[in-house]
Order: sequence, then structure tokens, then C-alpha cells
Amino acid sequence: MVALAAARAGLGLGPLAPADRAALRAEALERAYRGLAGGDLLRYLLQVEFPGRIAVASSFGAETAALLALVAEIEPATPVVFLDTGKLFDETRAYRRRLAEVLGLTDVRDVRPDPAEVAREDPDGTLWQRDHDACCALRKVRPFERALAPFEAWISGRKRAHGGERSDVPVFDAVDGRVVASPLAHWSQADIVALIEERDLPVHPLVFAGYLSIGCAPCTRPPVAEGDPRSGRWAGLAKTECGIHRPSARPAAPAEARA
Repeated sequence: MVALAAARAGLGLGPLAPADRAALRAEALERAYRGLAGGDLLRYLLQVEFPGRIAVASSFGAETAALLALVAEIEPATPVVFLDTGKLFDETRAYRRRLAEVLGLTDVRDVRPDPAEVAREDPDGTLWQRDHDACCALRKVRPFERALAPFEAWISGRKRAHGGERSDVPVFDAVDGRVVASPLAHWSQADIVALIEERDLPVHPLVFAGYLSIGCAPCTRPPVAEGDPRSGRWAGLAKTECGIHRPSARPAAPAEARA
């Protein structure tokens, strides 16, 4: 990276843009840590690569306990960004409190939409009925962007087993000038369940009602398609993501390189 920056300067091109710098860092991390996952990878991210400069994004949903347990075992003071959209299930807020306490997480940040923006764009709270994307932008995407401002990187709980747009999620990505790491990208649902059971961790109460992916209450139901845990999110719509997970700044890798 240093050599590339010097070459650019010699050509009068100036320093690397944040997006280019993040893309190069993601590529370097992928080479350095190929084959590592879970807690082994998290330890390097939290203690070596980005100490004090990385956050975890968590919905405190159905699978949250596995990733957060691994984080807590390494660095319990790691910032955890929790988006309280104002439309969550009461069970999710209660679970957030209980799980954070059980794991000993000391820096869970409850991030909410800007009240002025809500008053202007969704005064009656029914924007989700008219425009799902606008509601997600207001209550999730923009608050998340503000919460990430102090960090160089963040950790995602995305997994290829979720299917759809996540089927080929990379372990390391670069989005909006930051590195995004998905240390559980290769994990199956069985892997997640095994870790939760081994550590006797609390389970989101809605899991017992059949929910396998849990977001905002108006737009979440139990899966409607067998084998697709996220099919209960925005069911009946073409929408499958809230917008937090942006298109990668990295060039697409060949299929064999993503395996």
C-alpha cells in the first residue's frame, strides 16, 4: 500500500482516496488471514489490525449471540452498534439488555433515528406502509452511517447460508471507505446453533415462535419459504436488504477465489 501511494504521488495523482485505501486493505487482510474464521479471525481484527478502531454491527436477532459471544471473549469493551429503529419488537429490546449483561459487553450503543428527521419524514409512523426503502433509510441506514463515523472498519454477522444476495458474501469487503469483515461468512446455521448451545447462551424469545431472521416488527414474520431463513423479511416484496449492506468497492473475484 505504501509503495502504491508513493507511485501515485510521483505521478502527481495525490494520496489514495478512502475507498481505494479500504479496498487495498481488504485485499491485504484476505491474503493475510485466508483460512481463519470465527474467534481466530476476530482476535486479529480486534487486537492487531484495528484496535480501538472497529465496531460490531448487531441486530440482537436470532443468531446474534454466537458472534457477540466470540467478541466478548476477546474484547468485551468492543463497541457494538445496535439500531433501535423505533419499530422493533419489544422482545428484541429486552433480549438486547439480557444478552449484553450475560456476555459482559460494556459498550453497546443504542443508535436511533434523528428525531427531527422522523418528525419531517414519518410523522405518523406509517412510512413503512408507503415506502419501505425510505423507511429503512430513515430508521437504519442514515443512523448507522453516523454511528460508524469514528471507525475504520466494522464487523458484520452476514453468512452465505442466509442465501439470496448473501450467498457469496466475502470475508473481507470494502464499502464507503471502510473495511467490512464477516468472520462467520462460511458458518452454517448448525454451526451457530452449536456454539449457542455449547455456551448455554440466551436465545431470542421469538425464535421459539418460529422466527429465524428478526428485524422491525411491521416487516418481519416467520420464514415463508422452507430453507430460506430470511424469507420472512419484507415477505411478498422484491426487497431483501435494508440498505446497510452496500455494494462492494472491491472488484468481483472469480468464484474459485471466493470459495
